[in-house]
Amino acid sequence: MKLFGSSLILAGTALGAGMLGIPMALAQFGFTVSLILMTVIFVGTTYGALLLAEACTKTAQNGGMNSVAELTLGTGGKYFINFFFYMLLICILVAYTLGIGDLFHNLLLEVGLDVAQPICYAAFTFVMAFVIIAGKSYIDILNRVLFILMIGMLLTVVATLFTHIEPDYLAQTPVFQWQDVVKHSTTIFTSFGSMVVIPSLVMYNKEADGKQIRNMILLGSVIPLVCYLTWLFAIIGNLGTAEISQFDNVSQLISAFGGQSGALKTIISIFSALALITSFLGVSMALFDQNKDGIKGLAKTLNLNSGLVAKVAVFALTFILPLVVTGLFSNKFLNMLEYAGITLVFLAIWGPLAMVLRVRKPSFQLMGMKEPYTAGGGSVALIMSFFFGAFILMSWFFN
Repeated sequence: MKLFGSSLILAGTALGAGMLGIPMALAQFGFTVSLILMTVIFVGTTYGALLLAEACTKTAQNGGMNSVAELTLGTGGKYFINFFFYMLLICILVAYTLGIGDLFHNLLLEVGLDVAQPICYAAFTFVMAFVIIAGKSYIDILNRVLFILMIGMLLTVVATLFTHIEPDYLAQTPVFQWQDVVKHSTTIFTSFGSMVVIPSLVMYNKEADGKQIRNMILLGSVIPLVCYLTWLFAIIGNLGTAEISQFDNVSQLISAFGGQSGALKTIISIFSALALITSFLGVSMALFDQNKDGIKGLAKTLNLNSGLVAKVAVFALTFILPLVVTGLFSNKFLNMLEYAGITLVFLAIWGPLAMVLRVRKPSFQLMGMKEPYTAGGGSVALIMSFFFGAFILMSWFFN
């Protein structure tokens, strides 16, 4: 159950961005092109996640990317990875907070309460902080409940939307330029970027063997792909590519269903909120572990006794800093996902690639699990992974 729960954390971390960002980013290209692009990026990100799992299972890490990077890439590599890790998690947390704040603000408006969005941001952040600080077992339990509710909502929405599918919408072949497809690859890439939680999950399942860790990651990666494709099929089939491509934020996407059914609109709102909350849990857990690991290491280096000051610092860096950045980037949901995509290349593709090249050297002393995991594919897969990262990096420059 821990492994299954960990797969749900991995899947839930991805789903928040993708379920809301993918329709707005991909609808302009039609369903067929979107399907091909999403599948290619799924394969690349899943292999990157497996590479990171290999590095984690072969090092005596403490549940954070900080330890894995230092043990595999040295001090310089640790600072390089940490920089992109913080950039990524801050961007993703800001995107999720913006999406949730937008949803809650509009839900409260419907019941006659005009609560400012910054208050919605802060209230949600501090409630989630309480859960994260409580520990991984509580995160796991809450995430299972929310994830099951979310899938139930998704099935309800999809079953309803499938009765209104317009085949002509799905068969549409909009006029577009291929550089636009490449440009939006960063958003799709970020939608599968849940590997930031892998160090935390490997540590949480330290009694598992390499094969179980691999299966956990594969399940946690396939679930988002299936949900994304089903969701995109239903959205495009109901609204068409022209209407969706005009949306700028989450509430506009949800409001488009208001004419069909008020109840459907409410269900989609709740589903969207659950998707963002499960994602927020996973990402903030990863950032919390990273900050705790980093500050512990800094205190040890400086020969300081880490106590209350360290706990306050971890809390501020994990929850207060993203909240401040959220106030600076209001109404920039898709932009924050694109910013996250460029940092994710270094962190989720080239970073794990460099780590694996190090742990596979005969001179490297394995100190992780008794039965560590080794990703398949050999040198060919590693080379393909490198070029996949180059493709995503190139796509960012189109923006």
